Amino acid sequence: MNATEPLFPPAVYTIWWIGLILTLVVLVPWAVYLLHRTWRAARSIQRYAADALAAAAGIVGNTRHVAALDTTIEAAGAMLGAAGGVAAKLDTVATVLAARAE
Repeated sequence: MNATEPLFPPAVYTIWWIGLILTLVVLVPWAVYLLHRTWRAARSIQRYAADALAAAAGIVGNTRHVAALDTTIEAAGAMLGAAGGVAAKLDTVATVLAARAE
């Protein structure tokens, strides 16, 4: 091999340049398209997450008073017991009044 002879044949350089041009013309735009598509999907997910957060805040606001309802049920249970006692006494009074009326 002498100094004037090229290291690679010209066909290798031609194939190399064709590969570079195809990369620039085909692969780079395709990669940009895929990145843009991924970015759009991420933005869509971000919007849906914001909507879900707003809905969750509404659910929290609507279920905030469940603990107060438990307290109300406990008070109603106590009132039911007292009402049963009152009903029994009223039945006794009604029986006595009915017996006197005869």
